[in-house]
Amino acid sequence: MQEFIVDLAGVHDAEALHDALAAQLPLPEHYGRNLDAFYDVLTEFGCDWRIVFRNAGPAADGLRDVCRDAAEGTEGLEVVFEGARVKPAKMGHAALTLGIDSSTQGTKAVVYDTGEGRVVASAAVNYGKDLTEFGSPDGFLPNADPLVRRANPAMWVKGLELVLARLRDAGAPMGEIAAVGGDAQQHATVYLAADGSFSRAESPIWMDSSTGAEVAALDARFGEALRARTGSPAIERFAAAQVMKFAKEEPEAWTRTTRVHLLSSYLTSVLTGADAPIETGDGAGMNLLNLQTLAWDEDICEFAASGLLEKLPRIHKPGDAPLRLAERFAEYGLKPGIPVAPFTGDNPASLVGCGAAEPGCAVISLGTSDTFFAAMPNFRTDPDGCGHVFGNPSGGFMSLACFKNGSLAREKVRTMVGCDYRFFDETAFELAAGFQGRAFPYFEEEITPKHEATGIEADFRWDAASDAEKVVAIVRGQVLNMFERTRWIGSFDTICVTGGASRSKGIRGTIAAVFGAKVETLDVPDSAALGGAILASRLTVGT
Repeated sequence: MQEFIVDLAGVHDAEALHDALAAQLPLPEHYGRNLDAFYDVLTEFGCDWRIVFRNAGPAADGLRDVCRDAAEGTEGLEVVFEGARVKPAKMGHAALTLGIDSSTQGTKAVVYDTGEGRVVASAAVNYGKDLTEFGSPDGFLPNADPLVRRANPAMWVKGLELVLARLRDAGAPMGEIAAVGGDAQQHATVYLAADGSFSRAESPIWMDSSTGAEVAALDARFGEALRARTGSPAIERFAAAQVMKFAKEEPEAWTRTTRVHLLSSYLTSVLTGADAPIETGDGAGMNLLNLQTLAWDEDICEFAASGLLEKLPRIHKPGDAPLRLAERFAEYGLKPGIPVAPFTGDNPASLVGCGAAEPGCAVISLGTSDTFFAAMPNFRTDPDGCGHVFGNPSGGFMSLACFKNGSLAREKVRTMVGCDYRFFDETAFELAAGFQGRAFPYFEEEITPKHEATGIEADFRWDAASDAEKVVAIVRGQVLNMFERTRWIGSFDTICVTGGASRSKGIRGTIAAVFGAKVETLDVPDSAALGGAILASRLTVGT
């Protein structure tokens, strides 16, 4: 095992932190100088590393969280912060809040100090590694049909319980937490019987595209009115199409169903021990919520499935009585009865966590899927029907466009080309500077715009191109497609880029050139969980 001593004395900001890391650790030359990039380095190269950090001050708070998450998921990696302690919350208006993010591949949680504006503890659970009994290495159950993407909803409950246990066992100040908030992957639906059991054993998630016939039926019945009323055209992964398919193919199970939750409202129900409402930011991604009235659209609900309207939770409205944490969560050290903010979707939560809840700045998240989102002051829809409009948890609305072939597609191209990360992230863009070809990796059925999974499509001879040209063309194709599908939202002076691929100088440069905007890298680990904690902090005012 290689041991490294990293002295952080005198480090007071992010720039100095990354200078210290680069100077004292064997980081690759293409290191992206942000915490997401450092996490990637630890998980890729750190399997025989022991890192001891000394003299870590407040500037290293985020570093602690990233190192903890990386060590939990990387066998052989050990990270020690000498003398590290979780700092208690200040008195007065300051409080600790808990933010929980139930995502596609795992559950994360952060404890947030509202007085100092920093994360003081975090934990993570990976479904594939930590909950192997559910047979979902990538967060969903294997299926012979590539259009079907479903998960066992019990896995999400287990992930919630395990992440809380890990926080408790790590010594996080659970008893000082004053409020809980969070989010879940958008569009996942959970179906319950009268006794609270699952009436549908497998829940469709956002990656499911198996409802083409139902989408066609919704389009035929409502046409453009669906987008005008719900903020989105008929979409395969949205609840309207998913419920329609379930009710049609499994009528007995549908009859037994008494409640249809989004994953966000279901987890809120678990935490409160009561039937929780649906928050409008996440509810907007269902094709069922009328965004002009913020009420369930009765016509659409009845068309989707008989009795659906009665099976949907109520809509959460400002001024509603606060929800309260259930007694059973005392086993994790939490105080029963503290307020719980209704969970929202992961993208609305990230909008808050990234500091982009006000109009003027767009965020591009480069993850499993690539996502573009921005706050909007007024309700309006994409004339081409590719983008979506959701509620902004901070008020108003937000726009979003999701591109299914994101980082996993880029990783597949990198493997096909046979290059290392430095080549893919930087060298290729130097060697193929000025190359204007474009290509798109349709490895999964694309959703923005819709396109079958046909593999790589290029406007040049792919087999005759150099490795550098292939890399540049793939990135350029992805970014140009994103630009074309988000122009309706408006222009932005600044675009903030987050996610693991934000480390890539070549990708950042391509975004800047195509969008004509300044590009900044966001160093916000766990932005969705952080957004949930910030939303929870609004419940502590006056406490």
